[in-house]
Amino acid sequence: QVQLAESGGGLVQAGGSLRLSCAASNTQFSVYALGWFRQTPGKEREFVAAIGWNGYNTDYADSAKGRFTISRDNAKNTVYLQMNSLKPEDTAVYFCARARLRYSDTLFSDSEYSYWGQGTQVTVSS
Repeated sequence: QVQLAESGGGLVQAGGSLRLSCAASNTQFSVYALGWFRQTPGKEREFVAAIGWNGYNTDYADSAKGRFTISRDNAKNTVYLQMNSLKPEDTAVYFCARARLRYSDTLFSDSEYSYWGQGTQVTVSS
């Protein structure tokens, strides 16, 4: 069974940085796109960023552009989300997910993903 495990969340002050990691197991990691989503209580899950199978294609939500960077290390079966200039509104549980395809132009949709991690809490204080 495919497993995704996020780590790296925590409490940080506004303007600070965090790097989230997501380690995958029991999957052909390098042939699928990967994504990061986030969710706050009472709201729908929100797309943050996605990366294609080879790392060359990336997509970002408008809220993440210029501040967040998604990357992957296929040798380590790990995807990362570097978050800089964090704002209180970035506070959420962050989830990584493995897509059904190598890449598509609709990776902003959670329906493109087959497997999800349990999430890691990110809290940004003002």
